[in-house]
Amino acid sequence: MTLKELREHRQYPEQTKSDASRAVYERDYSRLIHSPTFRRLQGKSQVFGAGTGDYYRTRLTHSLEVAQIAREAARSLARSYPEVLPEAAENAGLMIDPEVVECAAIAHDFGHPPFGHKGEEVLQGILEKLIDRKTEEALTRQPGTPTPEQAAQVQQAMRRKYEHFEGNAHNFRLIMFLEKRENVNGLNLSDAVLLGINKYPFSGLDNPKGMYRHEWEYISHIRKEWGIPGTQRTLEAQLMDLCDDIAYSAHDLEDGIKAGKIEVHEHFLRDSHLNKLIVQKIMTLEDEVWKGWTKERIHPKVESVLDEFLRVWNEKMPTCENDYSRTRREVKAYWVSLFVGSLGVIPNGNWKKVTFVKDGAEDEDMLRTVSVLKSFAWVTMIRDLRVQRLQKRSEWIIKRLWDAFLDPVASQAIIPSDWLQRYEADQKRENPIWTWEHMVIDYIAGMTDAFAEKIYNELYGLKVGSIYDLD
Repeated sequence: MTLKELREHRQYPEQTKSDASRAVYERDYSRLIHSPTFRRLQGKSQVFGAGTGDYYRTRLTHSLEVAQIAREAARSLARSYPEVLPEAAENAGLMIDPEVVECAAIAHDFGHPPFGHKGEEVLQGILEKLIDRKTEEALTRQPGTPTPEQAAQVQQAMRRKYEHFEGNAHNFRLIMFLEKRENVNGLNLSDAVLLGINKYPFSGLDNPKGMYRHEWEYISHIRKEWGIPGTQRTLEAQLMDLCDDIAYSAHDLEDGIKAGKIEVHEHFLRDSHLNKLIVQKIMTLEDEVWKGWTKERIHPKVESVLDEFLRVWNEKMPTCENDYSRTRREVKAYWVSLFVGSLGVIPNGNWKKVTFVKDGAEDEDMLRTVSVLKSFAWVTMIRDLRVQRLQKRSEWIIKRLWDAFLDPVASQAIIPSDWLQRYEADQKRENPIWTWEHMVIDYIAGMTDAFAEKIYNELYGLKVGSIYDLD
């Protein structure tokens, strides 16, 4: 196979005759944009709950913004680094095609459950408890006292059976299994787009952020076919991931300023308590760029980034006629432009890396700047009192939905028939993808914030919907 054929290959042969006027990645883009999963992103939280205001970003608008940034960044890199063009690249994973990066960015948040990162955390916690309980039950059935090795083996078997929950892994469950197309499961996207979405190229049994067994089987197969070394990611996946960080660091701050959670003046930005919270957040990040950094060393970096944020704001304010709204947008545009303009491609052992580049080397200081701004957004908004209350409520809703659907017999009458039919069909396979429990997790994970609330209210009597509402 040529590199082009490798990239354009699909898992299943196309049933209908291809539209000769449309390129492979244009068809991928159409499938993503027209999928129910994409539409549901409009009802999923970004930072503030979906529906809290017309202005604030949802997962849908965030994904569109990431896609626009990623497409333009890809075009810019292709101009500056001709070695990433199809005719020059030495590996299918070392190309940068703007259409592929755009598709990957559109789909990068498909797997987010209702209620943002809190929903993800709760669903993972539910499965952890289930695995612990099933392990304990299995060990009590064994004669004698099990050795630590035996207990570890049983727990590993339970992990293989029930797996885990993670937003990026669920992404692939949706686009490769839950979505429907013709007579195949999934959207049957090109291999280039699938690997462009794959931020964490490993099995969930090896790493908590890894993929589920069924989808990893095919993704790992493509990676071998392409000759991608170790856990390296395609340049397109790296670029998509960085553009997500760029959008997050600039756009979520804009939402925070609009919502009044962030005030742009000296008293707020130079507050020692705020600085301390950002440092604490950075200390929890498993990020190579902060490796070996102490609190004392991080503190001045945080100060300098916030000072720079204030400087840019004060510089833009007069040119925006002292209009707060215009200034907010111009400051956002400044940071996005700065970050995208710093992107480059450098050697990385036997592979290549998309990162911020200065004087031909990785600009780690710029990476830390993005990290500080992301952490700044997190501590000023996610830790906000009302956001925390909403998160507590969302935790309660998800746990009660899980309780309602857990019994496969009792819950048959309250789970949509198409899900039950797919579950029955899956159980007839030689190697079923689902346990009942993980099917329930996948069902809850696909809900929008409002739909999860609606089902919760109907089940627990707070508010009864009309029987004519469509599920």
